[in-house]
Amino acid sequence: QMQLVESGGGVVQAGGSLRLSCAATQVAVNPHNMAWFRQTPGKEREFVAAINWNGLLTNYANSTKDRFTISKDVSKRTAYLQMHTLKPEDTAVYFCAAGGRIGVSPSDYAYWGQGTQVTVSS
Repeated sequence: QMQLVESGGGVVQAGGSLRLSCAATQVAVNPHNMAWFRQTPGKEREFVAAINWNGLLTNYANSTKDRFTISKDVSKRTAYLQMHTLKPEDTAVYFCAAGGRIGVSPSDYAYWGQGTQVTVSS
């Protein structure tokens, strides 16, 4: 059973940067596609970015593609989300996910972390 542990969240001023990490433990033999989603109270979980199993393919939401970068260290079984030029509307709980399909829907991913809070102050 895969477990995902996020870290790197916090409070940052608008225009600042943060890097989130997602470490996969107890990984199965084959590496997985990984993604980041975010969620605010009362709203559905929103796709942020995804990366395929070997790190060569990426996909971004329109709202993040010019400011966020997803990457993956296969040897460390860790995915990263580098966030620049953060805006107050980026405030959310950010979740790491892993699964067999690289998609934009939460249903594409079987494994989830507990989430890490990102707060962007204006």
